[in-house]
Amino acid sequence: MNYEDLYQTLQPHEKSVKDSLTTLQKLYKALCRETESGDLKSLVRDLAVMSEAAGAVSASLEEIRTAAEGFDAKAYFESGEFAEQMLAACEEKGVDVLGDAPVYEMFPYRVRVDAENQDLWLDRKKVQCMRPGSFAEMVRSGQEKLNKAPFNALTFVSELSDAYDLAVLKLKKQPESDIYLTSLYKFLAPMSRFRKDYDQQSFAFDLARLLISGIEETRNGRRFQFGPSRNSNKAIRILDKDGQARFLATIRFYE
Repeated sequence: MNYEDLYQTLQPHEKSVKDSLTTLQKLYKALCRETESGDLKSLVRDLAVMSEAAGAVSASLEEIRTAAEGFDAKAYFESGEFAEQMLAACEEKGVDVLGDAPVYEMFPYRVRVDAENQDLWLDRKKVQCMRPGSFAEMVRSGQEKLNKAPFNALTFVSELSDAYDLAVLKLKKQPESDIYLTSLYKFLAPMSRFRKDYDQQSFAFDLARLLISGIEETRNGRRFQFGPSRNSNKAIRILDKDGQARFLATIRFYE
């Protein structure tokens, strides 16, 4: 099963609707002129043509409805065919994907396929889309928009430094110790309502933009260093400027 097959089936009927509506619009303008001028002969003739065009619209709409209702969306999702085609579309469009059904990471987005309800979730937003290629394009466009959004790397790293200092005190760490980024995130967004607006994926995206920016120190001249960890659950996956995956686990600030 493939949505593209349904799409190809619907195209001729969509064109028929468009052509008939164009005809109706032209005839409507003629009808207005004829009623204004009193040209009843032409009016009666054009009304008959309009009825035929309206009938053609109704027939094409019925064909579209029948085809749409005949598409087994539930089987399409539950069989895994949608997910398989979505992944193929993402690869074609250069969208990096990590994970297995039903949850995927398309950095910095988290995507969940709800097969039971035939829904897609892009982070916390439900998306109504059954065409894999369209969804992959939506993700790619969203990533491009995010990458073009203004970002002050110096401000971010300075705020990160402040959170680091607080974490050192609260966690009773030695100055310039390595601190897990996942722990630091909780100091940046200490309350659940803050984490709703700024989730860990958003944090990861800012870390990626910081890395790409080339900034090496804070406003007050402190330098910083990312580090790895043997505990994979503590690592945050990002994409570098070349689109390659990197895993950051810790950070430390030092003079």
